[in-house]
Amino acid sequence: MTVPNHFELLGTDGAARTGRLTTPHGVVRTPAFMPVGTAGAMKGLHWREVRDAGADIVLGNTYHLMLRPGAERIAALGGLQRFTTWNGPMLTDSGGFQVMSLAQLRKVNEQAVTFRSHIDGAAIELSPERAIEVQRLLGSDIAMQLDECVRLPADHADIERAMQLSLRWAERCKRAFETAPDGYMLFGIVQGGDVPALRHASARGLIDIGFHGYAIGGLAVGEPQEVMLEMIEEAAPILPTDRPRYLMGVGTPEDILEAVARGIDMFDCVMPTRNGRHGLAFTQYGPINLRNAKHADDPRPLDEESDWPSTRNYSRAYLHHLVKSSETLGAMLLSEINTAYYQRLMRDIRAAIAAGQFEEFRLSTRAGWERGDIAARA
Repeated sequence: MTVPNHFELLGTDGAARTGRLTTPHGVVRTPAFMPVGTAGAMKGLHWREVRDAGADIVLGNTYHLMLRPGAERIAALGGLQRFTTWNGPMLTDSGGFQVMSLAQLRKVNEQAVTFRSHIDGAAIELSPERAIEVQRLLGSDIAMQLDECVRLPADHADIERAMQLSLRWAERCKRAFETAPDGYMLFGIVQGGDVPALRHASARGLIDIGFHGYAIGGLAVGEPQEVMLEMIEEAAPILPTDRPRYLMGVGTPEDILEAVARGIDMFDCVMPTRNGRHGLAFTQYGPINLRNAKHADDPRPLDEESDWPSTRNYSRAYLHHLVKSSETLGAMLLSEINTAYYQRLMRDIRAAIAAGQFEEFRLSTRAGWERGDIAARA
């Protein structure tokens, strides 16, 4: 059976692509960065700030939401979009990565992964079928297959075992998703660690099964950036050109820029809010650490050329004071500033690809980061 396609490729520039993904809750312009609302909320941000920053789609986390407040409860309250008031496109991950990284006493077998909740120690089984059931209860526009992700470096045998298990789980996830309403999507996840042949086998196996879109998983888990980029180069060209490609859990602005250059359409990462809570701002000058004493007497904004009011209006001295005083407002402002920067980066990437100027944009953006921050106030 042919899997319906909801993605339109609008233009390319080299391997970089721009497109439009139509979901039941709206259109997503690609390349797109998805802010992460792990437990149904953006840490330190109001939903209106996420919208105003320009995000078309956000991510919710199956593992956390199934543990608290519970998928069945969210479904009874109208689904995750209504529950949160986001009411726009939403992707949910399968929970597999969090099980591997957070859960206590986990055990993986052919049927499922069993684990104890990090909240209350309750024993829980997450099978491919249950992962899809939970995501359908949440009501996300895009669901992800359950997979097993191994941290790198890892033994070849363990990487291959996890990849083959993930392929078998992908088939079960697709069968479980067959009753989803029209327009909702399921993405398969390419695994294979840092072994090119396993990445190839995983990608081809997923294509044979057939999905609405394809993700590349198991990266940004400890390997150097060059390894991550090499694995993208191995996997992306195999994936269908008419389907969206999602690089999971990535990353820094540089990671995103380089992954777009290699044909990736979608990204997610907690970096904008996590780094904001720790005093780090992302700007056209590169990352700026507001904890540094050089900002204490500086009345200038982070970036007077920014189109985001908080980036342009608050002084470095004030932001430094908030961060050093552990004021909640500091974390909120920097999370907002970072989220807006990521969305502006994606908007500018889309425009550059559409204009056939992506390589020039990539080089000029990297040059701005490499020049670094403006000189400290004398």
